[in-house]
Amino acid sequence: MSEELMLVVKAVAVLGALGAAFGLVLGYAAKVFAVEKDPREEAIAGCLPGANCGGCGFPGCGGYAAAVVKGEAPVNACAAGGAAVAAQIAEIMGVSAGDSVKKIAQVQCSGGGCNHLRYDYVGLHDCLAASRSLGGGAMDCQYGCLGFGTCVSECPFDAIHIVDGVAKVDEEKCVACGKCVAICPKHIIELVPMKTKKHVAITCSSRDKGVDTRKNCDDGCIGCSLCAKACPKEAIVVENNLAKIDYDKCVGCGICAQKCPRKLITVDGVVPEPKPAPAPKAAPAAPKAEAPKAEAPKAEEKGEEPKTEA
Repeated sequence: MSEELMLVVKAVAVLGALGAAFGLVLGYAAKVFAVEKDPREEAIAGCLPGANCGGCGFPGCGGYAAAVVKGEAPVNACAAGGAAVAAQIAEIMGVSAGDSVKKIAQVQCSGGGCNHLRYDYVGLHDCLAASRSLGGGAMDCQYGCLGFGTCVSECPFDAIHIVDGVAKVDEEKCVACGKCVAICPKHIIELVPMKTKKHVAITCSSRDKGVDTRKNCDDGCIGCSLCAKACPKEAIVVENNLAKIDYDKCVGCGICAQKCPRKLITVDGVVPEPKPAPAPKAAPAAPKAEAPKAEAPKAEEKGEEPKTEA
């Protein structure tokens, strides 16, 4: 065997010995310093939908599962899984799932300001870029949806799309993960509860005075307070020229939508048709006059002779 070949064999043997030694050391260290994983963590992770949307506030489904086991997160925080997943996690943890209310993302803009522009925007088709342009965007309304769909590309559930220049949420697909809320540069997307049989919404974010809103938008809120005055549950307040719904009080009656002069308030996504005014009540009929009673016939009329005194 040549000297060069011997050197190669020795080098391979040394490397093999070192690899085996390091392997033994790492294996021993893994056993000594191993952190036992709670089996409940894997069970919870198996229940989760695996969307890794971050809607729970933790880094992915694995992070949420670990937080639940440590007692750092509630069992019903998975927006994508909903009540069914919450019930499974609660069973694993041996606790009550509690009441969970479905939430959806709601775009607080009707799109009525899309045609009121100060200039033609030429730039990246992106809301973040457009919001950094002159005046925060080309629209006269500084609070409206820019309509370039940054929220659309951010949503992992295909639950939001641009329709007629404004972002619209598909309530069936939305799991309230909050990614569209976080990415919107105008901060006009909110997570709202779906507590009532019919969902009432005031889709506007403008805080301009009414006279300015009329110029900038076809149906923006003018702060007239008619909806607030009409609400039987006092669930609407007007702050900074903008009407807002308190969903803890709202019962979904839709009376506010009937009173809104701008036809802005929707019930289940639709502006309801105004109810016809009740017909005026007919005046009560005058009582019929009673016919005069006939007098009793006199004695002469009966053919009787008058009596004479003796």
